Amino acid sequence: MPHREILSAAGLASAELTGGDLVVTTPVDGSEIARVKSSTPADVTATIARSKAAFEAWRRVPAPRRGELVRLIGEELRAAKEDLGRLVTLEAGKILQEGLGEVQEMIDICDFAVGLSRQLYGLTIASERPGHAMRETWHPMGVCAIISAFNFPVAVWSWNAALALVCGDPIIWKPSEKTPLTALATLKICERALARFGEAPDGLIQVVIGGRDVGAALTESPDVAIVSATGSTRMGRTVGAAVAARFGRSILELGGNNAMIVAPTADLDMALRAIVFAAVGTAGQRCTTLRRLIVHKDVYHKLLPRLKAVYDGLPIGDPLQPGTLVGPLVDEAAAVGMERALERARAEGGTVHGGGRALGNRFPSGAYVHPAIAEMPKQSAVVCEETFAPILYVMRYETIDQAIAIQNGVPQGLSSSIFSTDVRETEEFVSATGSDCGIANVNIGPSGAEIGGAFGGEKETGGGRESGSDAWKAYMRRQTNTVNYSRALPLAQGIKFEI
Repeated sequence: MPHREILSAAGLASAELTGGDLVVTTPVDGSEIARVKSSTPADVTATIARSKAAFEAWRRVPAPRRGELVRLIGEELRAAKEDLGRLVTLEAGKILQEGLGEVQEMIDICDFAVGLSRQLYGLTIASERPGHAMRETWHPMGVCAIISAFNFPVAVWSWNAALALVCGDPIIWKPSEKTPLTALATLKICERALARFGEAPDGLIQVVIGGRDVGAALTESPDVAIVSATGSTRMGRTVGAAVAARFGRSILELGGNNAMIVAPTADLDMALRAIVFAAVGTAGQRCTTLRRLIVHKDVYHKLLPRLKAVYDGLPIGDPLQPGTLVGPLVDEAAAVGMERALERARAEGGTVHGGGRALGNRFPSGAYVHPAIAEMPKQSAVVCEETFAPILYVMRYETIDQAIAIQNGVPQGLSSSIFSTDVRETEEFVSATGSDCGIANVNIGPSGAEIGGAFGGEKETGGGRESGSDAWKAYMRRQTNTVNYSRALPLAQGIKFEI
């Protein structure tokens, strides 16, 4: 399907795609597909004001009724799945199966949030004072800004948006300047749901377009109660500090440097499949991409030749075409970053298999690369950094304690996994002395998280949690209530205070 047809099918009119200052290119072939208008500082100020006014009304709507709006958004997403998934592929470069899977995540989190709208539970707490009742309640927090990254241009927004809406918070979305079109298309989907809902206040769901200045306007505004930001650790340090300086709340989803341990008892056939998907899916540009493979010395010589053979046969190509497993990197800067990382790996004693540019004759302006395996003598400096590209660093280990130490020996703490059929090893890996990551998997790879569990990590990953479990609490304020229904006034801790 031609690029223009993909844009049109997603509901984007020619007038919206021309005449702006922000140039949008597709990683598929590097060509320009749109020029959209960036938001000015005045635009952002007005957007925040509309969102703040919407909060005054939306927080009064019962949570189950708020859930009905999210249900309608889910219905509209189901109808638009094919068109939006294709647009995700066009704008972000991931293969079509992953683009469709990302829209399915949006649908799934809407379903989750609809049920959640009737389960925003507090607690009843025993009071030490007779004739008193104590409880914990949760209330809407305020305006929620969502700053998303290019690699998951719509799914991560939906994790935040669906929960924030049922929790009573209006949302302002600042997409990556590399992927604004998917945000504009999603906004149209939401507008259809809002029209069907019929009672939502103006400004409940908004989008602002631009770079760091637009993001800064959101993070620094005292009228934005919550800032959920997905991106690099460097970005997170800036956002976190700005929000903390005004005592706002931040939800940070930052870098990942994810590892898999392959134990001597591992099912190597399963491990091989998991390694390849986790390492080369989205061309290595997932935050949960497998970047470090820690293999027991007794199975290293069995696994590595098979892995290299699979890498040699990976179908690299146009992500819109069936059969492609590895699409392009997002842009030329990403390809240059990969080349530099591989140069460093060689300088630090590594042996590199694969790597290098691909499909240069067919796509001269595209950033296509061959995924690389770098066998490393140890966990050197370059291994401890996250390079957003399909580079898999491979190391040997002898004992499970050594493997866990290698796994934990990086600044990031997002996702991790182990392949083993030894229950002692697997239980140790998920124990308090095992993986220090927010996600720890057994006999599956580190990527491909489901929406039912809370998503996020520790250390330089930022500590935020989104999506399932009790992540909803980040979008609400907690209140402790004590009610005295007696005719006396006893004090806590037995204090006597007579007047």
